[in-house]
Amino acid sequence: MKLPLFPLKSVFFPGETVPLHIFEDRYKQLIADCRREALTFGIPVYINDTISYGTEVQLVEVVNTYKSGEMDVVCVARQVFKVLSFEKLLDGKPYAGGEVEFLEVQNDADDGLRQEVLQKVEALYDIMGVPFTRTSPKQFNSYSLAHKMGLSFEQEYKLLLMSKETDRLNFIKRHLEATTNVLNEVNRTKEVMEMNGHFKNFDPLDFQDFKL
Repeated sequence: MKLPLFPLKSVFFPGETVPLHIFEDRYKQLIADCRREALTFGIPVYINDTISYGTEVQLVEVVNTYKSGEMDVVCVARQVFKVLSFEKLLDGKPYAGGEVEFLEVQNDADDGLRQEVLQKVEALYDIMGVPFTRTSPKQFNSYSLAHKMGLSFEQEYKLLLMSKETDRLNFIKRHLEATTNVLNEVNRTKEVMEMNGHFKNFDPLDFQDFKL
């Protein structure tokens, strides 16, 4: 399938809302074409000087149009794709495009794994003192909070490329465990540092049990 392409150094996951500020003439034209022809377009992730994978998005609303012609638009992310070819000018248009192949996504995770990951997300938020809105495991998926658990840009990209939900959730689970352990250690270190200079109560030791 051929799609107009709008490369960005950002990762967007299927189902999420994508707000964009449009200021370049070529992308103003792209939005105009999307409105007129009901086109979708792709946002390939620019990473390591390549654009190998990205996410198809669909225009939902033009929120603001400025005198300069710049626009604030809202899109929704749909499917993940692999870029097969790239053209700087797509079929005579001022914007880029190319052939893409959509990845097959497998929603193979059970509620037990979803619940476990949700609990670890809540534990992380608790350590950080950030409010967490609980949700049902059936309504939760790996993309739901992907931008809200401290994943790096590279980790988000790696998550985007995983086709199986079980793999994505296990990836997130390992990240949450590692992050939680680090934060717990930081908090413990902070407590130790705060004790410096304070009088301490020591329990007397029973020297009768000591051996050299």
